[in-house]
Amino acid sequence: MNELQPFLYLAPLRGLTESLFREILTRHFGGFDAAVAPFITPQKKSLYEDKQIRDVLPENNRNLPVVPQLLHTDPEDFLVLARRLADLGYRHINWNLGCPAPMVARKKRGSGLLPYPEEILGLLSRIMPKLEIELSIKTRLGFNDHAETRALLPQLDQFPLKEIIIHARLGKQLYNGVTDPDGFAVCRQLSRHTLAYNGDINDIETFRSLADRFPTVNRWMIGRGALSNPFLAEEIKGFPPQSAEERKMRLYNFHDELFRRYTERLAGPSHLLGRVKHLWLYLIASFPGNKKMLKKILKSHTPAGYRNTVEELFTK
Repeated sequence: MNELQPFLYLAPLRGLTESLFREILTRHFGGFDAAVAPFITPQKKSLYEDKQIRDVLPENNRNLPVVPQLLHTDPEDFLVLARRLADLGYRHINWNLGCPAPMVARKKRGSGLLPYPEEILGLLSRIMPKLEIELSIKTRLGFNDHAETRALLPQLDQFPLKEIIIHARLGKQLYNGVTDPDGFAVCRQLSRHTLAYNGDINDIETFRSLADRFPTVNRWMIGRGALSNPFLAEEIKGFPPQSAEERKMRLYNFHDELFRRYTERLAGPSHLLGRVKHLWLYLIASFPGNKKMLKKILKSHTPAGYRNTVEELFTK
C-alpha cells in the first residue's frame, strides 16, 4: 500500500460539481484537498466579467481550494482569462485536454485536440513565457489511440507544468468500457512531470489496488465515485468508520441542504428536478438494492412528489 498521504482532487463534472455543490459536499463530507472546477466556456475577445466566471469567484469557493479550468485553444484568449484569474488571487489553473464530449471534441478542444500535437505545443510555447501562474493539464491516454498521448508526453517535458492529470481512457471511449491502468503505467515512463491518476476510482478497494500498483503516485482525482459514495474520500484518508445509521443521516442532511439550496438558486421546477435527478444516477449506489426507487425518483414530475419519494427511500 502507498504510504504517502494521498492528495485528492474532486473531478470536474459539468452540470454537477459547480460551486454550490462543492460547498455543500465539503461541508458534509471530508477528505478532498482541492477541486478542479468544470471548464470555463471560451468567449472570444471577452474580459470575463464576474457573471461569466461566477463558479470560480473566490467568494463562492471558501470551503475547498479550487483550480479553475480553461478549454481555450487560442493563445491570446487563454492569456486574457489566465490574467483575470491571477487577478482574483489564483496561483494554479488547469488546461482541459481531456473532455470527450462530442460537441467539444469535434471543435478540436478537450481530448479532441490530442491528435494535433503541434497545436498543443504551439499554444504552450506562446503562453508559458507570459503565464504568471502555475499550469497543469488534464488529459486522456489519447483520443483515437494511445500513440497520441505517448508521443506528446516527452515533448511536454520542455514546459514547467505543475502536473499532468491523466484519465485512463481514450477520448473516443467517452466514459464507456473499462479504464486502462496499463496505459497509465506506460505514460509514467514517458514523462518527467508529476502525474495524477483519474478514472473509475469508485470504491476503496479500487483505490487500494491502484495505490499498491503505483506506490510513488500520491495525487488522485475522483469524480463519479464521489457522487456514488460521498464517503469515499474519507475512507481513502482513513477517517474513523461510522455506523450505517450515522452514514444514512449524514447523506440525508447533505441531500436536504442541497435540495433546499437548489430550490433557492435554480430557475423553476424543471431545472431543479433535472439537476437532482442527474445526481441520483450516481447517488443511488449508496442505497444497494433500491434500483426501483431510482426509477420512481426519475419519474417524479413535481418537487413535492420527488421529496416524497426521496423520504421513502431514506426511511427504508
